[in-house]
Amino acid sequence: MSRSGLDRPTSLASVRDPDLNYQLLETDGVPIKAWVRGVPIEDGARKQLENVALLPIVHKWVAAMPDVHWGIGATVGSVIPTRNAIIPAAVGVDIGCGMMAVQTTLSASDLPDDLRGVRTTIEKAVPHGRTDHGGKRDRGSFDRVPVRAEDTWKELRRGYEQIIGTYSKLDRGKHVTQLGTLGGGNHFIEVCLDEAESVWVMLHSGSRGVGNRIGTHFIDLAKKDMRAHWNNLPDKDLAYFEEGAAHFEHYVFAVEWAQRYAQANREIMMAEILDGLVRRKDLPPFRADKLAVNCHHNYVTREVHYGDEVFVTRKGAVRAGVGELGIIPGSMGERSFIVRGKGNPESFSSCSHGAGRVMSRTEAKKRFSVEDHALATSGVECRKDAGVLDETPGAYKSIDRVMEAQNDLVEIVHTLKQVVCVKG
Repeated sequence: MSRSGLDRPTSLASVRDPDLNYQLLETDGVPIKAWVRGVPIEDGARKQLENVALLPIVHKWVAAMPDVHWGIGATVGSVIPTRNAIIPAAVGVDIGCGMMAVQTTLSASDLPDDLRGVRTTIEKAVPHGRTDHGGKRDRGSFDRVPVRAEDTWKELRRGYEQIIGTYSKLDRGKHVTQLGTLGGGNHFIEVCLDEAESVWVMLHSGSRGVGNRIGTHFIDLAKKDMRAHWNNLPDKDLAYFEEGAAHFEHYVFAVEWAQRYAQANREIMMAEILDGLVRRKDLPPFRADKLAVNCHHNYVTREVHYGDEVFVTRKGAVRAGVGELGIIPGSMGERSFIVRGKGNPESFSSCSHGAGRVMSRTEAKKRFSVEDHALATSGVECRKDAGVLDETPGAYKSIDRVMEAQNDLVEIVHTLKQVVCVKG
């Protein structure tokens, strides 16, 4: 567990090279390569990046994306390659959270002038938000589970039973009744128009309550396992499992299962939404088979970088290998992007997962009024009440600046502008 410099404060110097798109942040651990030209990065996020860089398990360097901001343990918007070890808190509790987008054959002229009905159709098709403290009357879960979710759960159930066979305390709360549901917070469903006025459906969600329980449980186990080494950890939330440790293989299995659940969750939601829209009499017949993207941005996976097989944790980052498609959403009032990866090895073939917050949810609620939010979301059929002020566009970085800061990581394939937005 020892590493030179772990027990003393580190200095964070910035080296600027005009020929590089990233800033090189030198620490007493591994370097940090940060794609933050022209976008703000707060001191708390810098400190978290520095803490991760001190860990003896990090491979080569830590990569920070332009949407980087403070998170729990590891920074949101960071890419952390590790040798023979995984940091559960870096993966987080919304395991497999990510995006899905589908291009339809509809065009802007096919949409009704009043989009309230389209929004209502989506809200009826997908449970969203949370009520009754998550209890029996929770509107964010299914009362009657649709056939798609039941069929998918049959495929997922064996893995779930293997997990709870070892960790019986995880067998509580909801699983199949939340398969195909949105959740709350920054999760959303949107209808968007691209540069050619083609209609897209896009959504953002993850592994719901079951993923949260798995993530929370293994984060706690990692902390307990490393309690004897806390003096050598820059942050106890960075406790990690090493290969060969008691819980390592169990965590790998559980996190991979939760990532499959998250991907399936998005697929079911998308299918239910499209079914609902197809049934609308004010829309012409359409298909949704032109282009589809389904990508994680909170996850861990095995990859080879610089000749070594490592675990890559993307906490608020998308894989952007050569030719790979990804989704980078803006805030409720800004544009989003379908992108194609350039496979930049220095970012470990990664890009940002969105715009990134510039303030906390509490600060946003204090700073912005309902009138501010209504103005910022003008032209978008969405909630315009105090309950979504923490998600108002002003709480996020400029998506245009974020995209400019990572033009060596991805190229833009489609630019999307939302016309309908459903929030939890």
